[in-house]
Amino acid sequence: MSSSSPPNSDDSGKKHPLDAMGAFFSAQVNRRKLVTTQKLAMSERCTSCGDDFPGCAHRPADRKAWMAELGPDRLRLHQVVWPGTHDSATNKIGIPFITRPFAQCQSLSVYHQLALGCRLLDVRVQEERRVCHGVLATYSVDVVLDDVLRFLSETVSEVLVLEIRTEFGREDPPDFAKYLVERLGEHLIPQDEAVFHKTVAELLPRRVICVWKPRKSPAPGRGEPLWSAGYLRDNWIDTDLPETKYESNLKFLGQQPPARDRRYLYRVENTVTPQADNPVVCVRPVTNRIRGYARSFIAEAFAKGLGDRLQVFSTDFIDGDFVDACAGVTKARVDGAA
Repeated sequence: MSSSSPPNSDDSGKKHPLDAMGAFFSAQVNRRKLVTTQKLAMSERCTSCGDDFPGCAHRPADRKAWMAELGPDRLRLHQVVWPGTHDSATNKIGIPFITRPFAQCQSLSVYHQLALGCRLLDVRVQEERRVCHGVLATYSVDVVLDDVLRFLSETVSEVLVLEIRTEFGREDPPDFAKYLVERLGEHLIPQDEAVFHKTVAELLPRRVICVWKPRKSPAPGRGEPLWSAGYLRDNWIDTDLPETKYESNLKFLGQQPPARDRRYLYRVENTVTPQADNPVVCVRPVTNRIRGYARSFIAEAFAKGLGDRLQVFSTDFIDGDFVDACAGVTKARVDGAA
């Protein structure tokens, strides 16, 4: 009598473990092929669109003070293309060579990022006031604020945006808004939509827009020292595919009004995120799939008529060339060339 069980199954009708394993490896191979295809597409795209845009040749004399170089009485906040970092305070997260590669998005301290020219920080915290990225925690947020205060003490007219949010799945630190105000005090620019059309000189000596994004605690209100979540927006998508992210960034940027007409900051993140279904899950090799195309993205945004919408541009593992590109567009706007 012949068996009624389907091929490649056991007597209970379940698929054989080897079949499941084969399906898994087949999916992995297909996934790698898709990543390779998109990496090639990005390279071809870069070749075709180039990296020419208003201000592309600009190199600040001193990146630490690139805003001052443009003139505090000339530079308005809505003209700035803010060079930002993603998961800014992860330079020492996790255990080196063990868990760190899975969570580290920056290799520089917050101070050295600011000195390099970064002007927007993205910091995630948990209930004990420690910086975290997912399940991994690192140093106290005091380290971040000490670095910010050090930078402010060494510069005169550099304005920065400090975004601090409670990490997903974690609890708000107790009395955190009060703590931020106590630490940053006189440097804080109060929540006011009119700020975006003011010059840096009109804001001085206040130089920090601090956006506090709690999960459950009350959000900051109008006129308060801190800014609420709605003043820093983005359309982040969770993917490790570079062209998918690049296209998404262009699509959502195109749906925004020009920066001069906004009463909020809009962020584009030139990053991709490791995925569990891919054999490569360390941050640096994954994000490098898109990281080198920042100038190409700016050039294509201008070619598509979206250059006036660029405002916050963030990256993993920030470098000087990324800062120069953002500062260049900013200078072009101040000079009336963009």
